[in-house]
Amino acid sequence: MSQYFNFFLFIILVLTGILRLIDILYLQARKNIIKRSDSFFIKKFFLLTSYSISIFPVLLIVFLFRSFICEPFRIPSESMLPTLQPGDFIIVNKHSYNIKLPFINYDILSISKPKRGDVIVFHYPYSKKVDYIKRIIGLPGDKIAYHNKILSINGIEINNNKDGFYYDHDSMHFINKYSESLDNNIVYKILSNEGYNSPIIPCFDFPFIENFKYQDGNFICVVPDDNYFVMGDNRDNSYDSRYWGFVPYHNIVGKAFFIWMNFNDIGRIGYLN
Repeated sequence: MSQYFNFFLFIILVLTGILRLIDILYLQARKNIIKRSDSFFIKKFFLLTSYSISIFPVLLIVFLFRSFICEPFRIPSESMLPTLQPGDFIIVNKHSYNIKLPFINYDILSISKPKRGDVIVFHYPYSKKVDYIKRIIGLPGDKIAYHNKILSINGIEINNNKDGFYYDHDSMHFINKYSESLDNNIVYKILSNEGYNSPIIPCFDFPFIENFKYQDGNFICVVPDDNYFVMGDNRDNSYDSRYWGFVPYHNIVGKAFFIWMNFNDIGRIGYLN
């Protein structure tokens, strides 16, 4: 949806820019004549150009800000609980990893590479009209294993310690909460229900499915070059790389770093872990 908004914003920006150019090249020199004119069309057109002059700088700033600096998103689901809640409005840093040309998604400047633990917004690989938000677990070349809800990266089991419970208002029950830490000292909270153990199976024949080995509801995979393995923090309620594969680097929109509003709980405003 954000792509449609950016495209619509770009069209409005172009139209107001054209009217601004007409005003500079033609109307300014004939302003007095236009004011004395009795033509309804000419007066309305002059009024329209006047409005475009006032809003063009604002539209230009908004477009450049959304395209190259930051973009707002709203969290629609529970897949990133407890880190992100439905209704959270977040800010995504679009130049964390690179700077891209709008619409064509072409990298013009590489800044850094995504890291394990980064919370990213990305275009879902199989429907780029849809944006997802997940946490990066695996980098290119990593060997990821998930067995009986135990996550391992490159043969090293990822530490998680029981950290109380999380009350889910929708289901009206408590879910076990854990602190999980990656090898780069990133610590975050995850949810995992000990009484729930749904088998993990591929949803369809996705690209690089040959890099996965599914067995008895668990899996092992190797992340291919220029791709990333992502998971939701709500491990039992997240549709992620376990089911549909990897996220290509060029699908990444940016890194989520700040919750700027939640109308149900203003206290949630702040930086992400």
